Amino acid sequence: MLFDSRQLPIHDTPDFTIEARYAEAGLVCGVDEAGRGPLAGPVVTAAVVLDPMRVPEGLNDSKKLTEKAREALFLEIMAVADVSIAAAPPMVIDRRNIRGATLWAMARAVAALPRAPGMALIDGRDVPPELPCPGAAVIKGDARSLSIAAASIIAKVTRDRMCAIIHCAHPDHGMDKHKGYPSPAHLMTLDGHGVTPHHRTSYAPVRERLERKR
Repeated sequence: MLFDSRQLPIHDTPDFTIEARYAEAGLVCGVDEAGRGPLAGPVVTAAVVLDPMRVPEGLNDSKKLTEKAREALFLEIMAVADVSIAAAPPMVIDRRNIRGATLWAMARAVAALPRAPGMALIDGRDVPPELPCPGAAVIKGDARSLSIAAASIIAKVTRDRMCAIIHCAHPDHGMDKHKGYPSPAHLMTLDGHGVTPHHRTSYAPVRERLERKR
């Protein structure tokens, strides 16, 4: 099922309106990802089941929060919610394409929750075909659903931390700053220092540079 963004209003902050529609299904989890656009690093997905009585204050779409706020909310969410994280590395992204890898990781995140949900709210237009429970795709879900907003924070903070680890292995590439996105600085490091094992070779800027060296 797809929630058309034209049918659901976006309020100043996300709420439990969509979750309430599926109250009879039992536990409802929100699912989101971080890292579809970068040239390097994994795409990270998260599934979160929030306790409506223990929602961290200030919970919102991760893109609307500062890094400091995301880090603080990450800890609060981990303390009060059921959380699962799954990532698809570059090898899987190159094999399945980014859409397929994201849906694959989302299904794995939902399946790994400590309690099986009765419904999964998926940010975007697609419901993973391997999802272990019914699912609904929610356009701009991180701005509408508190559960999806929480998942967006978990996925974003986790991926940023993974990029910091990659930076330790390849400090010349600046992954701690551009997080793998195709910024001018990142493209310059690709030209100057080459492609790392963390780069997605199916993405044109990376593939083209590999072809030049052949």
